[in-house]
Amino acid sequence: MRALAFSDLHMARNRAADLVAASTRADLVIGAGDFCNMRQGLDEAMQMLSGIAVPLVLVPGNAESIEELTAAAPEGVHVLHGTGMTLDGIRLFGLGYGVPPTPFGGWSCDLTEAEAAELLDRCEVADILITHSPPKGHGDVTSQGVSVGSVAIRDAVERIQPGRVFCGHIHDSWGYRGALGRTQVANLGPKVNWFEIAL
Repeated sequence: MRALAFSDLHMARNRAADLVAASTRADLVIGAGDFCNMRQGLDEAMQMLSGIAVPLVLVPGNAESIEELTAAAPEGVHVLHGTGMTLDGIRLFGLGYGVPPTPFGGWSCDLTEAEAAELLDRCEVADILITHSPPKGHGDVTSQGVSVGSVAIRDAVERIQPGRVFCGHIHDSWGYRGALGRTQVANLGPKVNWFEIAL
């Protein structure tokens, strides 16, 4: 299966157009959160992605709530947050929001490590774990050199050992590729990222 994955679109129209154009060559498209800005413009952001005709799986970032994303997502789009699904034999599980809580204030949709761990405990097996926030120590370094990823997500990855983790959130680490055990971790960013997913 050929998967196209991205994160942190933040209503960038040119980036969205690139993703829609590339999606014609994909079997699956995955979006790892932050489609709008500060809880504003989500309907417009979803409209930008409405040309994607293949299966589309999204998790909310810290810029949109699960309720907002579920309401705004086009018909047929799969929205995951503390939930999983199987698509053409590929097992996916999603967890959105900022973990641990961000310093951005009341608009940001965040989870504590304990809240994230409780939701992740629902996942027993996954081929792809889609999280907005990166696991601690992997794709989570800010421009100040600080590691701000999630311990709960890292612990879940070590327990589940999915084939891949797709994340975003930390803009300074966009493009990161690394391994956590047997799991390949990718901090995606708002560009076309291709992955071959073995069935």
